[in-house]
Amino acid sequence: MRPILMKGHERPLTFLRYNRDGDLLFSCAKDHSPNVWFADNGDRLGTYRGHNGAVWSCDVSRDSTRLITGSADQTAKLWDVQTGRELFTFRFDAPARSVEFAIGDGLAVITTDNFMDNVPTAQVKRIAEDLDDQSEESLLVITGIKGRINRAVWGPLNRTIITAGEDATIRIWDTETGKCLKESDKEQGHQKTITSLSKSADWSHFLTGSLDKSAKLWDIRTLTLIKTYVTERPVNAVDISPLLDHVVIGGGQDAMNVTMTDRRAGKFEAKFFHKILQEEIGGVKGHFGPINALAFNPDGRSFSSGGEDGYVRLHHFDSDYFNIKI
Repeated sequence: MRPILMKGHERPLTFLRYNRDGDLLFSCAKDHSPNVWFADNGDRLGTYRGHNGAVWSCDVSRDSTRLITGSADQTAKLWDVQTGRELFTFRFDAPARSVEFAIGDGLAVITTDNFMDNVPTAQVKRIAEDLDDQSEESLLVITGIKGRINRAVWGPLNRTIITAGEDATIRIWDTETGKCLKESDKEQGHQKTITSLSKSADWSHFLTGSLDKSAKLWDIRTLTLIKTYVTERPVNAVDISPLLDHVVIGGGQDAMNVTMTDRRAGKFEAKFFHKILQEEIGGVKGHFGPINALAFNPDGRSFSSGGEDGYVRLHHFDSDYFNIKI
């Protein structure tokens, strides 16, 4: 399985997202400009220029016409995927971190950081079909969370929003009232910052990764803990295979804890676990620094990883992968 090395960012990667069809891959990094690539051969299609700070996350609409990005420059932006044109800017008083379109693409949830005297929030914005009708007004603002919200995603049927972040607690919120419906159990849950959150293809469960060196699988409606996957390193990125009972987990030390002597590529591998048996089934080495982003292609036949080293590595699975026996 020879990876395709994609060099288009000058700074560490922060986030990767495939479109629904799996033919495009969007990458975000600390270098201000998200990129879009062909997902089969890794050719770069284009760049979205307009942000003035690190871009923390992105999402693409179901029909692949619009991109939304959240940035440290205290804005979230809507883009035309095809032309790269900036369509609209949502301004905030703090860095915008997590962004996700709702089912139907008529809404988006955007999180803002705790910055200066601002508390962290998760805000719901209406996404207008016609740009002339687009406004910056928030339909809902969720507050009351201590510490940064690293991920906020929509639950089934857009009825809930799930948040996770620095306080190591997962919360499920009612999108009508803004009330907190459920919180993850302190004993069973993560013990340190939750860095990443990824939903299963059928939205029945989701996976979280944490600096406590574990990833956990949860029921999306009841917030029951289903499985725990233990690794030796802090986890920065996770994803669930849409095809097989596999999860992929990546991480490594923080950039500030990496010593120059420890540049062996083997330290930074994407580890694959059996989703049900919780056993490690393999790993893919290659990054010269912690892995910050992971994504399975929606067809489950390839995956990509983004590293602190500024590279995106695209891997098409060999036939052996589909015949792994445990």
